[in-house]
Amino acid sequence: MISINVKKVYMPADTAALLKKYNLEKGGLVQQTLDKTVIDYMLAYTPWETGSLAKDPYAHTKIGTGRIVYRSPYARYLYYGEVYGPNIPVFEDNSGVPTRWFSPPGQKKHPTGRKLQYSKDANPLAGSFWFERMKADRLPDIIEEVKNVAGIK
Repeated sequence: MISINVKKVYMPADTAALLKKYNLEKGGLVQQTLDKTVIDYMLAYTPWETGSLAKDPYAHTKIGTGRIVYRSPYARYLYYGEVYGPNIPVFEDNSGVPTRWFSPPGQKKHPTGRKLQYSKDANPLAGSFWFERMKADRLPDIIEEVKNVAGIK
């Protein structure tokens, strides 16, 4: 058996200096700018009721790692845009409109095949797959910001 660690690749000193010169080292200014820019642009595409989901990456992402983190317990459901159930309505008044929903204890939720409906009041671009939609709209802007930080014209 042989094990090769490809993460620790030998890099000549001049290569490391070149990467540092253009802020391209791991976790460097280019990666930090990319992470921050992506988070900033995703704000407009993320569902927004109270704003906590949209602001989640500012608190939970380690800028410079290349990994954006949403820790809200409902982030996955909202990202993929599908209702998970079972959802049993709870009526706390006589309006005929459920005031909340619950799932029986111990019963695992599963996709129902129904698409989520997103409020567009606060964020008109809100919806599922917000990273992919933001990237489709804003990739040239992101590339331009990263190029500026790297000193590329």
